[in-house]
Amino acid sequence: MVQVLWLVIAVLALFSIGYLGYSKYLAQFVDLDDDRETPAHKYEDGQEYVPSKKPVLLGHHYSSIAGGAPIVGPITAGVLWGWAPALLWIAIGNPLMGAVHDFSALSASLRHEGKSIGYIIGEYVGERGKNMLLWFAFLTIILVVAVFALVVAIVFNAFPQAATASLIYIGLAILLGAWLYQFDLPFLAGTGLFVAMMFAGVWVGIQFPLALVPGGEYPAGTIVLLGSGISSWLPAAGAFGANTAAWIPVILVYGAVASALPVWVLLQPRDYLSSFLLYTGVGGALLAVIVGTVFATSSQPLVTNLEPFYGFTARNGNPLFPLLFITIACGTISGFHSLVSSGTTAKQLNQETDARAIGYGGMLGEGLLATVALITVALVAPDVGGGIGLALPTFASGGAVLLTSFGIPTSFGGPFMALVLVSFLLTSTDTAVRLGRYMMEEIVETPETTVQSFASDRYGNAAVQTIPAYILIASGSWSTLWQLFGGANQLLAALALLTATVWLANWDDSKQLLSTGAPMAVMVAITISGLLWLAFKTNLYDKFLNAQWMAEATVVQMLSAATQIALALVLVYLGLSLVKLGYENIQAVRRGEQSGGFSPSDD
Repeated sequence: MVQVLWLVIAVLALFSIGYLGYSKYLAQFVDLDDDRETPAHKYEDGQEYVPSKKPVLLGHHYSSIAGGAPIVGPITAGVLWGWAPALLWIAIGNPLMGAVHDFSALSASLRHEGKSIGYIIGEYVGERGKNMLLWFAFLTIILVVAVFALVVAIVFNAFPQAATASLIYIGLAILLGAWLYQFDLPFLAGTGLFVAMMFAGVWVGIQFPLALVPGGEYPAGTIVLLGSGISSWLPAAGAFGANTAAWIPVILVYGAVASALPVWVLLQPRDYLSSFLLYTGVGGALLAVIVGTVFATSSQPLVTNLEPFYGFTARNGNPLFPLLFITIACGTISGFHSLVSSGTTAKQLNQETDARAIGYGGMLGEGLLATVALITVALVAPDVGGGIGLALPTFASGGAVLLTSFGIPTSFGGPFMALVLVSFLLTSTDTAVRLGRYMMEEIVETPETTVQSFASDRYGNAAVQTIPAYILIASGSWSTLWQLFGGANQLLAALALLTATVWLANWDDSKQLLSTGAPMAVMVAITISGLLWLAFKTNLYDKFLNAQWMAEATVVQMLSAATQIALALVLVYLGLSLVKLGYENIQAVRRGEQSGGFSPSDD
C-alpha cells in the first residue's frame, strides 16, 4: 500500500511545471495581446457575446468542462487496470496534451470571431471539411448529453440529498443573475450572500432528501413526489432502477430549457456559484490528504487499497491499449473541451491574456479533479463488478472519508461531495445542448426549409439532441455507451488539435507544429483503434455474433448496439477524412503552393 499523499505530490509537481513553464511559452507562441479586441467586446449582444470577469468566466469554463467524465473515467480505469497507469496518463498527458488542446482551441477561436473549431478548419480546408467536423462534433454532443444526464440521475438516486441541494442551487443561480445583470447590485456582496446560501442548501438537502418514485434505500425523511405505478413502464428502470430512470427525462428537459436561456440568466451565475463548490471540493479533498496524512486525523489510513497494476489485460478482459486511453478522457484530454473553449468561453473572454489561466489552467484544474477521483477509489477499492452504479457513489463516499481529516462527519461530507459532482454534471449537460445548437447553426447557416429552421431553432435543436440521447440511455447498455463516448470524445480532441495545427501552419509557414501536431498524431492512433474495437469486438462479435446475447436481447438493446456500431464507423470515417484534408493543407502551405490568409490581428 502507498500513501495517497505521494500521488498528490507527483501530480502537483508536474502540473506546476506545465503551467509555469510550458503554458507561458504557448502564450507567447500564439501572441496573446490585451490590446487586441476580443470577440466578446466586438460582438457584444447581451445573449451569447458577453464580456466576463476572469473569475466568473473561469468558473463557467471549469464547471462546463469538468463533468462526470473526469470522475467516472479514473475510477473505472483504476479498478480495471490499477491506479498506476491511470495516474501516469493523467499526470503526463494532461499538461502535454489536454491543456495544450484546450488552450489552442480557445486561442484559435479568439482569432476567428469566437467561432467553433468546425468553422475554423473550414476557413483553411473548405466547406466540406467544416461540415464534416461540425457533424462529428454534433454527434459527439448527443453522446455527451446522454452520458451526463444518466450520471446525474444515478447520483440523485444514490444521494437524494444532492437532488434537493441542486434545486436550491439552480434557484439561487437565477436570483444571482438578476442581482448582477438586472438590478446591477454589488458583485462582492452578491458573491458572499449567494455562496453562503448555496452551502446552506447542502444542509437543507440533508434534512429534506428528494426522490421521484419509491424504492431504494433512501435516507430517513426522504420526500417522494410520485407513486410507484410509474416505475412499471419507465425505460431503463430494469437496468438502472426506477428512481434513476425517472430522473433521466427530467434532467434532459432541464438541459433543453436551460440551454435556450440567455447566458446571464442561468449559465454565467450558476457556473460562478458552482466554481466555489468545485474549488472547495477539489481543493479541500487535496488539502485533506495532506492534513490527514501528516496529522493522522482521517477516519481511516489514507493509503491505496487497490493494486498499482493489474496487468495489460483488465480484470474484465479489456486490453489496456487502447481502452485505458478512452476510458479516461476528461481529466487528461477531451474533445468536448474544444467545443466549450470555442463555443461559449471564446464569446465571453474579456482580454486575450485571460486565455492562459482559463484554457491551460482550467484543464489542469480538471486533472486535479481526476486525481481526487482516483484517490477516492484507491481508498475505498470497490468491487470490480459494481459498474457505474458503484463508481459514482464511490467518489462521494471516498471524498467523505477524506473530509473527516477536518472533522467533517461523513453524514455531511458525502452529500456535499455528491453536490460537487452534480454541479459539474448539470453545467456540462445544458452547456452541451447549447453547444450542439451552435454546431447546427453553423451547419445550416441561413435556414431555407422548415426542417433546417427547426434544427437550428433553440427549442427544436434541443429536441433533436435530447430525444436520441434518451434512446441511447434507455437501452440500459452503460458500459459500451461510456466507451463509445470516450472514443468519440478523444477523436474529437485529435481533430481539434488538427484544427489548431492547420491554423498555425496557415498563420506562418515557419511555425513549429510539434506542440499540437504530436498530441494529434497520438490521439488519432489511440481513438481509431478504440472505436474499431468497440464496433467490431464489443458490439458485433460479442453481441450480434453471440447466439446467447441474441436470444436474450430486447429490440431496444439490438437497436442501441446497431446504432453504436454505425456511430463508431461514421466517426472513424469522418475523422480520417478530416485528417487527410488537414494534412494536405499543411503540406501545400509548407511547399509554398498555398498561403494562409490569417494574421494575428484577425478577429
